[in-house]
This record gives sequence, structure tokens and C-alpha cells, in this order.
Amino acid sequence: MDKIADVLGRAGAWCGQNKYLSAIKNAFQNFMPLTIAGAIGVLWCNVIVNESTGLGIFFKPIMALDFLNPAFQAVNFCTISCITVGVTLGIAQEIGVWNMGAEKAGYIPGLVGLAAWLSVTNTSHVVEGAKDAFSGISSNELGATGLFTGMIIGVLAVELFCFFEKQDALKIKMPDQVPPGVSRAFEVLVPATLTLIITACIGSACYNLTGLYLNDIIKNSIQGPLGSLGATVPGIIILYLVIMLFWLVGIHGNNMVSAVKESIFTPLALENVEAFNRGQTPKNIINMYAIQMWGEIGGSGCTLGLVIAIFIFSKREDNRAIASLSLIPGCFEINETVTFGIPMVLNPILGIPFVLTPIVLEIVGYILTVIGFCPVACLTVPWTCPPLIFGFLATGANIMGAVTQVILIAISVVIYTPFLISYEKYQNKQAAEA
Repeated sequence: MDKIADVLGRAGAWCGQNKYLSAIKNAFQNFMPLTIAGAIGVLWCNVIVNESTGLGIFFKPIMALDFLNPAFQAVNFCTISCITVGVTLGIAQEIGVWNMGAEKAGYIPGLVGLAAWLSVTNTSHVVEGAKDAFSGISSNELGATGLFTGMIIGVLAVELFCFFEKQDALKIKMPDQVPPGVSRAFEVLVPATLTLIITACIGSACYNLTGLYLNDIIKNSIQGPLGSLGATVPGIIILYLVIMLFWLVGIHGNNMVSAVKESIFTPLALENVEAFNRGQTPKNIINMYAIQMWGEIGGSGCTLGLVIAIFIFSKREDNRAIASLSLIPGCFEINETVTFGIPMVLNPILGIPFVLTPIVLEIVGYILTVIGFCPVACLTVPWTCPPLIFGFLATGANIMGAVTQVILIAISVVIYTPFLISYEKYQNKQAAEA
């Protein structure tokens, strides 16, 4: 166990200090409030004020509010449907601050990264079967389809910009009398221009050589295969095994792998949100909101099941006290009180179900969705949303999402119970020998 802890500790330290993983993680976390706002827009237009798929079927007076639907559709468009814009800018800004420092960077790196992504994005479209063309960016590239391209360009363009910015020969020096803001703008003028010229040339070269825009190349060669590989049962088993092994040695597993997790599963989730918003059937069974709904009930390790098992079967006051303190936070997916209070870290008995329970629940949740018992997760829900409500909302306000989580919670209690009983026998033995 000590060797495992040492290896995972080193890996955790590397992940925490890696600027690219940190930048991706922070960008997604910072954009989360807007993603939730967009989900509210989808919920309003499709579940509440909708006479064919929503509450309007049963309660016609609600349709008096349909004049607000365009506003809520606009909220969805400017957030979820434009997530690539925000995440690209966020990643570029994080890389710039990491390389240059917050005071020196300002918000220029974010703007450079966003402009670099736009420089390689298709803005000329021809309507099929017509001679007319129009300029603009397709909703696919603004949303989930362009997300991977935005992440890559956001990193590479700002690294290039920072390299040029360090070259004194490329800086235009202004007299001391010039205001600092104007002087700084001229200092980065040449580095920013060179960066955009290079990225635009790369994008143009890709199209001229292959007939495909850079986003299409990345989608076909990287994003598609990576999503297909990750969005499988073996993929999520490996993911949660790694997450839980980190937790087992006291390292926040979700933080360690969130960059990889977000990169693979968030685009799949957003594709579902867009399909649901268009009245289509979401196709990505495995996506970010699904895996959170199945395997993170009560937090990492699905420890809400352990808390419930303690209330039912525990005979030790110390464990019941920890469970009492952990119940309310656990209902909001916060489980540090039980993780470090029991503790689960380096626990030779409870550590087993702590690692295995989320994996089992992911598999069961997947099976229930495949057979049609549970609807496909298709709406953004805050990770702190209580269980049952989470399942209900994530599946498009479908009661079967909540029922599925009830089943998963029951399974987690069953898994934890025999290990809890064994652990309390071990505690009693240790107390007797003390």
C-alpha cells in the first residue's frame, strides 16, 4: 500500500503542477455557471413551456409564457451552444497567466487564443443545392464539435505568443510619457500579429492540402476516436478506478483527472443537450452528466450509501456521529467529512467498497439506460444537486432518472454493508487490545 501511495502521490503532484491540465480544468470550472444557465434555458423551452414535450401538455395556461421562449433560447445559445468560445478563451488566459504572471498578462493571452481559434475556423459556407454563400461560424464549431480544436489551439497559440513576447527584438518600445496601457499594447503588437499569421497559415494550409478545415481534421483524427475510446464501459471503469485510487491515498481524484474527464465526456454531453433542445433523441448514453448521475452519488466513492448503511447497521457511536455530520453535505455531493472522518483513506477494509462501488454503479446505470429503463442524460445539472433531483433533471425532467438513482443508492448500501460490519469488528478488536 505504501508503494501504491508513493506512486499515486507522485502522479498527483505532477498533475497538480502541469499547467496544461490545470488550464483545461480551470477553464471548464469557470464556465460551469454559464453551462448551468444554458441548461435552464433548455429546461424552460423543452420541459416547462412546451405544448408538445413539456408541462404544456397537461397544463395549458403555462403556454401563456411562451413569449419568453426566444429569450431562454438565446440564453442557451450564448452559453452551451457557444461553449467553445468561452473555454478557448479561458484556457488561453490560464496558459498566459501561468507563463507571464497575472499582472503582466492582463487579458491579452485570452484574446489571442480566441482570435487564433477563429483564424483556423471555417467562416465561409455554401448552401447545398444553391448558389448563395454566407459568412459565419456554424453552431457545431461554436459548440461541442469545435471544443477539442479550441482546447488545442488555445494552448498552442498562447505558447507561441508567449515565446514571441519574450523576444525583446519584437517589442515596440514607446516613450515613458505614453500611458502604460497603450505602451503594453504596442509591446505585444508584433508577437500577437505573428501568432495569428502563423495559426491562420496553418489553417489555410490544412484546407488547401486536404480539403478539410482544421476542426474537421481534429474531429476525425483525435476527438472522434478519443470519445469512442473513452465513452465505453471499459473506459469509465478505468477512469473511476484511477479516480478512486487517488482518493484512497488522500489525493482528490476528480481534480487530478478532471482535465481528461472534461475533455472526453463534456462534448458528448453537450451534443445530447443540443439534440434534446432540437427535439431529437440524445444518442450518447455515456456522457459527463450520465457518469455523474450513476457513479458520484453523495460524492466520490458513492459514500451516501455508506452513510445510510451506518445509520441502519452501525453499533458504534463514533461512526454514527460521523455519519450524522456527513448526511447533509453528502446530499449535496460533498463527502470530505466521511472520506477523512471514517477515514476512507488507506483504509484496508472500507477502501475496497470505496473503490468498487462507483464502478459497479456505473455499469448498472449503463445497463439500465441501454435497456430503456433510464432515459439518456441530456441536461446540464450542477454537480452539487442532490441525488434523485439530479437524476430527474439530468434526464430531461423524467421521473425514471430519479428512480434509477434510488436503485443505485440501494445497491451502494448493499455493497458497503458487509464491509462496514467487518470494519466495526476490526475497530472493536483494536479498542479491546488498546
